[in-house]
Amino acid sequence: MKKLFASLVLVAVVAPVWAAMQSVTLSVPGMTCAACPITVKHALSKVQGVTKTDVNFEKREAVVTFDDVRTSVQKLTNATEDAGYPSSVKR
Repeated sequence: MKKLFASLVLVAVVAPVWAAMQSVTLSVPGMTCAACPITVKHALSKVQGVTKTDVNFEKREAVVTFDDVRTSVQKLTNATEDAGYPSSVKR
């Protein structure tokens, strides 16, 4: 019985936490030329947990799909700011 209980406890401790995929739209007003979206997309793609990025120059926005266990919106906005393009969540 002790072995069974120990096995159940071990399974409960090492069971993975299931991530939820999230999507956020970031406003990136500092994009001023057609090359800017390439830099923004590259910066966001380097963030661990990002699975998809769509950057639209005309709308000055980036739609990012990410694993909310591996990253956060704050890390995404930090990545664009570090690349020279401050961003904020579009509401």
